[in-house]
Amino acid sequence: MADKKKPTGKPKEESVENVTIETTEETEVETKETSEEADKKPVKGKKNNRRNSNAKALEIEIEKQKELLADADDRYKRLLAEFENARNRNEKESKHMYDIGAKEVLEKLLPVVDNFERALQTIPEEDKERAFEQGVDKIYKQLMVILEDIGVKPMNAEGQAFDPDYHNAVLHIEDEELGENVVAEELQKGYMYKEEVLRHSMVKVAN
Repeated sequence: MADKKKPTGKPKEESVENVTIETTEETEVETKETSEEADKKPVKGKKNNRRNSNAKALEIEIEKQKELLADADDRYKRLLAEFENARNRNEKESKHMYDIGAKEVLEKLLPVVDNFERALQTIPEEDKERAFEQGVDKIYKQLMVILEDIGVKPMNAEGQAFDPDYHNAVLHIEDEELGENVVAEELQKGYMYKEEVLRHSMVKVAN
């Protein structure tokens, strides 16, 4: 029993070193795994920054599109207004040209109306009921209805105040019963075409 050797402390020291090395390696592995897991996990701060950046970019783009839309709408309204103005001008010009042409034709018809009236005035009373005279009177009335529908109306100046814009004075008379510059008689009937003078009335003016 006395021959048995006591164990030395060296093996113990080697064991401690081995344990330390193993522990260090395990710690490094765990640290590495933890780091990798941390890298895999999303960072909340970065995500929020990206979202804010995307939202801001979207807002800027929306504002740009709104500006473009407003500009396009403004240009559309301007073009529409210009088109309406051009169309109105063309309509007025066309109407004016039509009225000029119509006046030229109607002026040439007025002597025919005058001749109808002279013919009817010369018919004796006893002959007015005859078929021929009745036919002439009906044609004259039909012609006057057509002219009125077109816009031609007689002035009927007699008894009205003299107006050089509508009347052409060819005679002056003294008449105490009539006022100053009053049309005493209409020698030739004047006519209006809509709002314009088609033919001035040839009149006799009192005083």
